[in-house]
Amino acid sequence: PEGRRALHAASSSFQEVMLTSERYSVQRLPFSPLSDSDVAFFEGIMPGRVITNPEELKPFNVDWLKSVRGCSKLMLKPQTTAEVSQVLRYCNERNLGVNPQGGNTGLVGGSVPVFDEIILSTVLMNRVISFDKVSGILVCQAGCVLEKLNEYLEEQGFVMPLDLGAKGSCHIGGNVATNAGGLRLLRYGSLRGTVLGLEVVLADGSALDCLTSLRKDNTGYDLKQLFIGSEGTLGVITAVSILCPQKPKAVNVAFLGCQSYTKVLETFTTCRAMLGEILSAYEFMDEKCMELVEKHLKLSSPVAGSPFYVLIETSGSSSTHDEEKLNSFLEQAMTSGLVTDGTVATDDKKIKASRHFLFLRERITEALTHDGYVYKYDISLPVGKLYDLVSDTRARLGQSAKNVVGYGHLGDGNLHLNITAESYSHSLLDAIEPFVYEWTARHNGSISAEHGLGFKKKQFIWYSKPSEAVLLMQRFKAMLDPKGILNPYKMLPSSS
Repeated sequence: PEGRRALHAASSSFQEVMLTSERYSVQRLPFSPLSDSDVAFFEGIMPGRVITNPEELKPFNVDWLKSVRGCSKLMLKPQTTAEVSQVLRYCNERNLGVNPQGGNTGLVGGSVPVFDEIILSTVLMNRVISFDKVSGILVCQAGCVLEKLNEYLEEQGFVMPLDLGAKGSCHIGGNVATNAGGLRLLRYGSLRGTVLGLEVVLADGSALDCLTSLRKDNTGYDLKQLFIGSEGTLGVITAVSILCPQKPKAVNVAFLGCQSYTKVLETFTTCRAMLGEILSAYEFMDEKCMELVEKHLKLSSPVAGSPFYVLIETSGSSSTHDEEKLNSFLEQAMTSGLVTDGTVATDDKKIKASRHFLFLRERITEALTHDGYVYKYDISLPVGKLYDLVSDTRARLGQSAKNVVGYGHLGDGNLHLNITAESYSHSLLDAIEPFVYEWTARHNGSISAEHGLGFKKKQFIWYSKPSEAVLLMQRFKAMLDPKGILNPYKMLPSSS
């Protein structure tokens, strides 16, 4: 149908979202409708891995936040790159829209159909192809779950260079397609540096094999960078080659309380100077975050009564050396008044306590979903201005919002601004957007730090990118996917 189907409620259990919102309304593109002969063709390619049952399709049509829903009538589960190639070649010839989907943990509506696009799931593409213990280079299929990869690597004495709250569900292909960040970026850098090569199937079904395992390769354009962060709009990632660091022999985690955001910044400056090469994560959260985690998830905070909390992780090769450095830093932070309270994972309880501290930080997103309807914003800003956006948003919204909270990866300037309300409100959304994006642009930030643009943010890309850059992106899209079948309605505004 040619109707507007941008955001709507899947059932009474989902939040009500207004169908007529101009902010999200979209017209279905002239893709061909799915036919019985199409389904028969796919059954011939992958018998038993073609899903048409509406009940089975329901969870794959709805995003993790339960805020956007499509109405796909077909999901395919290929196991090989050759099968993905056959699917896309056929879909391109038939002019059928395709929605690539990994673990479906995205937060911007990029992982689910908008209308009736075919869901192309990588769930069965979960094989480790190779691992080199000397170089630390892992080659695997795109559907491998991040946590499973980390468990596999730990047995070999290595770890994945990224860590996310959604690690138990997200796929490495989806991580790469969205250029996911997470807690370890401060130490190991972004996926643009750790991903060495990719295998990608283009819209016409041709397979691009750039699955190199070389750390140095200056022959021509670095094509993999086109697909890292492209959100499935330029090609479907089927395999990844990634550089993995050795598993640290010593890991320490500290959970600290600070009286102001200024103290959080000063603590970070001191922390970075004193801990240097062993600093692997520096996370901050305000007191409202901890209140919600304790209230909705019944998890206890190891430190109470502070307006701000800081989680610091160190990882290195010598426990004695690392603990000495950490203790020296903590002594300095306490005596100088930067930190008013804190706790460190002690030797006998280190593993359990470390996991609990990290668990508190990772569960904030879940706690927010229990607080009502959530308006989520993933922003990067100069660190000095990071929390000013939270304060200004809180002041602007007043009593119209239930809670306005801020947390994130302070080490790389990534703020997660979240606003909760009892239910969806169009007037509240109007008060938030485009205010948040205008504020971010005015302070030289980015409206998307690590979650991507997806469906919800594509029309705001202009706040972070000049028109010349957006036009070039649209040209790349038109060149690689001239019919626009790959993840339509996502990431880029219409070029018309």
